[in-house]
Amino acid sequence: MADVTVVAAELDAERDRAPQTEVFAVYGVEPEVQAYAMAKYSRSALSMRESLREISSQRAEKFLNTFYFQYGHRSIADLAHIAMAVERLSMLAAIVLVDEQRWDGQERSTRYQDFRKSGYYVPEFAGDEEGRRTYVEAAEFLFSEYEQSSEVVFRHLLSRTPQPAEMKRDSYERTLRARAFDASRYLLPLATNTSLGQIVNARTLEAQIARLLSSSYPEVRELGQRLKGAANEPACDFAREAALQIAAEVEAQNPAIAARIRSAMAREVRVAPTLVKYAEPSEFESASRDELTRAAAELMGGAAFEPAPPVDLLDESEPFEIELATTLLYAHSLYRYRQIQARVQALSQPARREIIALGVKHRGAHDELPRAFAAGQRFRFDITMDLGGFRDMHRHRRCIQVIQPFANGGLGYETPQEFVDAGLEARFQAAMRRIGEAQCRLASHPASGAAATYLSPLAHRQRALFKMDFSEAVYIAELRTTPAGHYSYRRVAWEMYRTVAERYPALGPYFRVRDIHEPVDLLKR
Repeated sequence: MADVTVVAAELDAERDRAPQTEVFAVYGVEPEVQAYAMAKYSRSALSMRESLREISSQRAEKFLNTFYFQYGHRSIADLAHIAMAVERLSMLAAIVLVDEQRWDGQERSTRYQDFRKSGYYVPEFAGDEEGRRTYVEAAEFLFSEYEQSSEVVFRHLLSRTPQPAEMKRDSYERTLRARAFDASRYLLPLATNTSLGQIVNARTLEAQIARLLSSSYPEVRELGQRLKGAANEPACDFAREAALQIAAEVEAQNPAIAARIRSAMAREVRVAPTLVKYAEPSEFESASRDELTRAAAELMGGAAFEPAPPVDLLDESEPFEIELATTLLYAHSLYRYRQIQARVQALSQPARREIIALGVKHRGAHDELPRAFAAGQRFRFDITMDLGGFRDMHRHRRCIQVIQPFANGGLGYETPQEFVDAGLEARFQAAMRRIGEAQCRLASHPASGAAATYLSPLAHRQRALFKMDFSEAVYIAELRTTPAGHYSYRRVAWEMYRTVAERYPALGPYFRVRDIHEPVDLLKR
């Protein structure tokens, strides 16, 4: 018994001497240096603290040049997370920018901010002064309508929504004005300036830059260049500013200490000078886009667009090969999924395989497969909704989104119910006709054709394919049907729930949705 006690005591002592699990946060390190330190776990026995102490930015660059670019260890870039601010870009460019599977960020809200003050993007018109005048007049008209309609809807809501005794006047008016902005945003054009912040890893940033540089929109290509430049230029560093101020204060008393502060604490930080330096336009992106656009146009032969419900839950029994070919063409046309699918089904197997081959024909050594190849999900929703609501739905990342080109009004538009209730329906429809005419004039001129898309109001419909598992379908339906949400995406989320519950009755009870047909308290957010 004594021997057992001695052995137990020795084991306890051994456990006390054994190293314990340690967890600590890392802060104040350049993203590339941090990526290097974390990557060394697989190549060195050094602890994180030891790695960070021994690493200089020059050593990190040398390591990354070797393992990232020469050996293709691209997962290292997943460890370098970068926060960036992107200010004064158009809503069109913002939609393109944030279209990443691995993306976190926030954009200015059309609910809580008055976008009349934001201004708007004006493209180059290459000497087409008439086109420029048409564009500016149309944009100014939309902003004027936005401002006036906001006020009319706000006054209408005031008249029909009594102020609760316990609610302060400023809070009451602020809440109703947000509801008014929910309606008037339908008049904002894609040219409207917005701002956003994003936090992405360096691999996503590199792919994002290459994608933007391959865009058909000059503004988006310039944005790609600016992102690349921002990764290599000194970052906005408030800690450095404070250190420089302290150094200046101690300079007179102790120049040596001031110099040490500048050296250790006031170095300029560049967030990813190595990891994105080779980001260039993607030949794969642009060449595939051109060829698949031609293939889709040839297959559809100018057929009229079939009517489509807001949400169409597609069949899960579709042969995989047909899904791939259909989705590739869907991404480069404006037709609903089922309309393209019918044409693809009628093709011979060799013809379908030719379409699939176009999707990878120009793929380089480091190019990921197109998003259309992320196939096989049971729940696939072909969604047609207004651009404003689509921007909200676009935030969902745990699903695959295959987004069609902007339709320039080709799929029609949505009319907000508040405009109908406030007596603005006829005025709104007249505004949509006027913008459609301006877009037609611009589209007919080669020098200003691309500018027409920027005039698309957020009322214009956009089509996108959302593919997901059951859990994500439940999450979106539950989150987006809450009464505080915008009625545009509430309707879409409700239809997602309804179509799933109709096809799979046993699954319906697992959705904790809010019935969108119930009255909404406008003063609850």
